[in-house]
Amino acid sequence: MAFTASVHAKAIELITWSIEMTTAAGSGHPTSAASLAHLVTVLMYHHMRHDPADPTHPAADRLVLSEGHACPIIYAAAADLGIAIGRDRATWRPMTWQDALKLRDIDSEIDGHPNPAEGFPFFPAATGSLGQGLSIAAGLALAARLDGFEKRIFCLIGDGESREGQIWEALDFIMDYHLTAICPIFNCNGYGQADRVSPQQSPEVTAAKLRGTGFDVQIIDGHSPTEIQQALSQHTAHSQHAAAKPFAIVARTIKGWGFSCVLGSHVHGQPVAKAAKDKALAALDAMAQQVGAAWTEGDLRIPPLPPAPAPCVEPVRQAPTFGQALRQFRREKILETGQCAPRKAYGVALQALGHVHSGIVALDGDVRNSTFSEYFYDDQALQGRFFECKIAEQHMLSCAGGLAAGGKLPFVSTFGKFVARGYDQLEMGLISRFRLKVVGSHAGVSLAADGPSQMALPDVAYFRAWTTVRTRMGKPALYLLQPADAYAAYALTVAMAEYDGACYLRTLRPDLPFLYDETTRFTLGGHQVLAEGHDLLLVAAGYMVHEARKAVHALKDQGLEPTLVDLYSLPFDGDAIVTLARQNRGKVLTLEDNYGAGIGSAVAEVLSASGATCTLKQMYVRQIPKSGRTPDDVLRYLGLSAEDIVNTALAMVVGHAT
Repeated sequence: MAFTASVHAKAIELITWSIEMTTAAGSGHPTSAASLAHLVTVLMYHHMRHDPADPTHPAADRLVLSEGHACPIIYAAAADLGIAIGRDRATWRPMTWQDALKLRDIDSEIDGHPNPAEGFPFFPAATGSLGQGLSIAAGLALAARLDGFEKRIFCLIGDGESREGQIWEALDFIMDYHLTAICPIFNCNGYGQADRVSPQQSPEVTAAKLRGTGFDVQIIDGHSPTEIQQALSQHTAHSQHAAAKPFAIVARTIKGWGFSCVLGSHVHGQPVAKAAKDKALAALDAMAQQVGAAWTEGDLRIPPLPPAPAPCVEPVRQAPTFGQALRQFRREKILETGQCAPRKAYGVALQALGHVHSGIVALDGDVRNSTFSEYFYDDQALQGRFFECKIAEQHMLSCAGGLAAGGKLPFVSTFGKFVARGYDQLEMGLISRFRLKVVGSHAGVSLAADGPSQMALPDVAYFRAWTTVRTRMGKPALYLLQPADAYAAYALTVAMAEYDGACYLRTLRPDLPFLYDETTRFTLGGHQVLAEGHDLLLVAAGYMVHEARKAVHALKDQGLEPTLVDLYSLPFDGDAIVTLARQNRGKVLTLEDNYGAGIGSAVAEVLSASGATCTLKQMYVRQIPKSGRTPDDVLRYLGLSAEDIVNTALAMVVGHAT
């Protein structure tokens, strides 16, 4: 058949270019790329509805390469089709073979693992960390459903990476939300990096697992053009019938197809040596004759884009104030109590933002009644934009990335402790420059009774690292926010939504007295001065602001006048903190109920860089906590109570404690 002959011819051409570009780069994965050659050819040249000149067209089908190292085969197709590359739409241009030969060059858009932020917009998200692509695909499918687009999302998954638990988190989620638009394609070439894959990742076992999950599955020869096309047509049929199950393809492939005699199917991550390149190309020529490869113009045609619904862009309205939102949702009694848990204020803000910003979506990991994202979920007008991910934090964070790639503004809520399960997924989202808004509740030690397994303690150090990184536009890669009361939590949630970048908000479990009101202005990078003095600068955030206030009153009783700063944002205005330190005799005491390398280290950096003569003392959690009946019990156990702060402050200022 002409179709079969043309697919073979194009696949061999793409493999040839995969060899050329990886050999030129001196690194890469040509054998993995070759195992995908026929699948990619049928997808990109004949089945997917896409526009090479506009790879991010909202109606276009999307391809997610979960096994990102196999990208040379996609790059080869992109160069052949002239798919647009460039860091922003204004600079897009058709990719050329010359671009392909700059693979992995520091000045190239063609990274070793593709990244739309670096100039390859055909892919919706950065690739390279295995196991995450199917979750990205799920987010894309949800975004398309919300916008009314009849598009399909194809996800290429390696058999080795299918050992990752996140793959199965995503498959469960696809079943939960009946995302038949997604077509997972398992590339079973039988090899991982160091060895053969386990029998548990064989085509037969993989198919059985998929069927057990609820999928219809077809096992195919991944180098048979007709079997590939028939399986993809099956997926199309499934995606068009509401009662159909999700559909997956399991493809038997050969690593290094066409030239495995040169490198061997077991070789991973090695280019063909220049001395062996002619032998590899000769092997491909022989394979072309064996399979009857012959290109005929017109045999393969990219289908037209599906019809797109008329754009319905709702203007983003100004969010109400905290008090207005409480009255709007009939929770104004909170104001009468004079206190509110910051996590609850976050929930109010999320619900309020959902009503003024139609692009906001919410995800939670089966703790919405603790994070208070349930306010969004329980609102009938918003419920369709809430996605329950269950206890699958890795999937949840990657799915949020897919939603962001689909044009949505995702707020992800879970315990701060459980955010740690998705640090790798979050990092991939930051590499992609996604506008992720992550909220970790139950931060620090103030939840007390549940003990350290539920406390977010090292998260400040992790997220602080991202606050030290700058994007190409000079903005922080992420803002870390730690509100001390409900007004701050509400205002900072609104500020997060308005910010064109990533943020992490730590919320607290206990009901806490109000420190601020609706006239207080909170900005990313800002701080608040709660007491002005000249003897000592206390710098705190979150729950420790309340302990610090107790300490301030006690220190005043001792005749001292400390300054207290609520440093709710990292990064922050370093010059302002240095000025306050100088105004307080150069004596600085930082207070935090998390492990080290957090606020204290950040303040130390700015003081050191300023050249100011200062004495800095850091108080933070220096041992693994345990359960306590109250926050006060745990703080005393850790040496972080108001009394401990007073004693440390006195020792710094007058040379001894009481």
